[in-house]
Amino acid sequence: MLARQRGCEGFFGRLKTELFYSRDWQAISTDRFIEIVDSYIRWYNEKRIKISLGALSPIEYRESLGLTT
Repeated sequence: MLARQRGCEGFFGRLKTELFYSRDWQAISTDRFIEIVDSYIRWYNEKRIKISLGALSPIEYRESLGLTT
């Protein structure tokens, strides 16, 4: 499996475990579902702390490298 595929598989595995499996989605509208998933993805990309990034969030790590504007 390619490294990119492993990363995607890891993300979707965490998404399902942390977001999907613990909820009953039957009463949720499609629009609300999209809002919830969007919020999770934003948290995952911007705020989640990663030990492998020096206990920084992904966005903080990119900023520390000067990779964001």
